[in-house]
Amino acid sequence: MSSGNEAAGVIETDVLIIGGGLAGLTCAVGLRGSGLSVTVVERDKSLGGRARSWTDPTTGDPVHIGPHIFLSQYPNTWRLFELLGTKERVVWEKNERFITLVEGTQQVAIKGAELPAPAHYLPSLLNDPGNNTADVLSNWWAVQAAIDLDEKTVLQLDRMNAYAYLRSVGVSERFIQRFWAFTSMAIMNVPLEVCSAGALMRFFHHLIGHQRMRIGFPDRGLGDLFAPQAQALIQQEGGQVLTDTEVAGFTGTDAKVTGVRLRDGREIRARFCVAAVPPQALRRLARPAWAQQHTVFSDLVHFLPVPYVSPYLWFDRKLTDLQFWARTFNPADLNCDFYDLSNIDARWNQRGSVIASNIIYSHRATEMSDEEIVTATINELAEFVPEVRKARLLHQTVHRIPMAIHAPFPGMEQRRPEVRTPVQGLMIAGDWIQTAFPSSMESAVASGWRAAEHVLADIGRKQQLVASYPEVEGLMYWLRRTGQRLPYGKFFPSGAVLRRIA
Repeated sequence: MSSGNEAAGVIETDVLIIGGGLAGLTCAVGLRGSGLSVTVVERDKSLGGRARSWTDPTTGDPVHIGPHIFLSQYPNTWRLFELLGTKERVVWEKNERFITLVEGTQQVAIKGAELPAPAHYLPSLLNDPGNNTADVLSNWWAVQAAIDLDEKTVLQLDRMNAYAYLRSVGVSERFIQRFWAFTSMAIMNVPLEVCSAGALMRFFHHLIGHQRMRIGFPDRGLGDLFAPQAQALIQQEGGQVLTDTEVAGFTGTDAKVTGVRLRDGREIRARFCVAAVPPQALRRLARPAWAQQHTVFSDLVHFLPVPYVSPYLWFDRKLTDLQFWARTFNPADLNCDFYDLSNIDARWNQRGSVIASNIIYSHRATEMSDEEIVTATINELAEFVPEVRKARLLHQTVHRIPMAIHAPFPGMEQRRPEVRTPVQGLMIAGDWIQTAFPSSMESAVASGWRAAEHVLADIGRKQQLVASYPEVEGLMYWLRRTGQRLPYGKFFPSGAVLRRIA
């Protein structure tokens, strides 16, 4: 329990966690049973950060800030949800599909076949009428690079953009536009030409390394899967969770943090501070001397947010039986992926469709009004579901979100910092720090566990909280263990280029 003369404006605690999103709440949960008093402060009135949700005031439905997905290979997230008792509230994509790509009214289901990784997606890719065999096989050396990938290579590839890298290893222009451009925008949240090759290949390594990777969705508001449960657990352990509480700055010296000043004039004193906030927020809080003395703080200027826009549309009838689909990449498009929430939340399955979409890297929508965004979204939706033209739109909202993740531009993988900072008493957490995984909800949770590990280590209680990522499977596992190469590689001269780059 926090102590001190709170009436006099001072709160004393062992561990202060700034930020009530996934990273901050996970860190607090990780410290349960440690005997340390924990205080979480959150600037907003509700917990959840960039994964928060709320009740739509018109319909009474829970809505997310924007639709999100989970991957089955999220071991740290599942550990948190299992502890919170919400793991079973994740709904998995039907029919073993990984994703449904649509173009016009045509759809192609991308799913794993009964082939060993990394070949399990090959039948789906060959079945896509937008590809031919030569286009698919042009990925040979990109696949080999993903098989061999390690952290050293990720940082080497981080020096160049993903488009230049893929062309250099022989991937055809058609396959780049058909597959890689979509993957970069949908997963990395930036166009291929400005995406770090290292960041993209890190994701590709995980994608092709697991034969049963699946996509899941929250069966209600995303924040409802972790925020209230984490708060209850923290308070049950004697901790405090203060919402609508903004930090003004750190107290202490340039060498050591002793706590924070709050905007309302109060002070929180702590042995350990964990800043579980986005990089631009940490930059505002950091002391000027820190950027002059330490790279971890001077590098914060390079972390730029990726904005996105998420329209939510309530219709008077059921329009699809799909949970989730995405448009094949077209730079002229507004939307990237769509979700019919009435096919995800079982409580809504007898209702009309509630469709949400993501307009990713949304600079092109900055000058558009909400009405213009809704009209354009319905027009793109109608290309795949013409029935929408006959449906009545009952309600609409447009969420404009300033940050999905930090932009994974070339050079950013090298700048992702460690949990422990050079400033005594200060640690950081968030999806943007080093986690050996792309920036995501999984990275946020992993960083929270890791921050808790460091605090526990400092009081002499070493404990492993971070779950290891599952080993790759199938042929990919054997190739990595033996150092063998994919067969027939000698017929693809781009391998020489790959070797020069890596």
